[in-house]
Amino acid sequence: MNTPELFSLDGKTALVTGGTRGIGAAITEGLAGAGARVITVARSEGATIKADLSRPGEALRVIAEAGPIDILVNNAGLARRAPVLDFTEEDWDAVMQVHLKAVFQLSQAAARGMKERGWGRIVNVASLLSFQGGITVPAYAAAKGGVAQLTKAFANELAPFGVNVNAIAPGYVATELTTALQNDPTRNRQILERIPAGRWGNPKDLVGAVVFLSSPACAYVQGHILVVDGGWMSR
Repeated sequence: MNTPELFSLDGKTALVTGGTRGIGAAITEGLAGAGARVITVARSEGATIKADLSRPGEALRVIAEAGPIDILVNNAGLARRAPVLDFTEEDWDAVMQVHLKAVFQLSQAAARGMKERGWGRIVNVASLLSFQGGITVPAYAAAKGGVAQLTKAFANELAPFGVNVNAIAPGYVATELTTALQNDPTRNRQILERIPAGRWGNPKDLVGAVVFLSSPACAYVQGHILVVDGGWMSR
């Protein structure tokens, strides 16, 4: 197999949750550019499948409606910010539903078909907060820590069947979800001072990693959390 074939997604069907905006839109474009047919899932009208993953049961409907898929990218997210002493149970449940429970349900349902066909890729979007605690985002940190462990657990059991399960951990990327941080002069300065690359990430910075983890090139990569952070974690 030559190098272009290693990264080709020709003939593959990918499903990207939260695939119409921000990081998800960039991933959708990147996978399509590598040859995949991409199904997007989001609450917006522009999605291939319109769904609100904060609602229990939506994840299973999405997989049933999408039909057989070769690649699943669990990217959908939401933000709830408050100090730990003020964080509400409602916000906790909403974050856990989207960032962890739906990821489990989507992956489980999609992986059944992947196992039968003997090939599949699941790429979860973890976070720097899979490793760190963060500030005013206790549910997000807990959920993303769970995503990292869920990635490893799925990889352990699905590896014998040709299904590779990995994750990316984006650093500080300029999207709607990070608007509050970008607009906070103190936090924005603190963040930039720690990033060796000297800038916020762009959603397109994540595309190469996702294409790699979705491709034949990652056949011997399992349960890995690939950090894409401009050097934040190395500082």
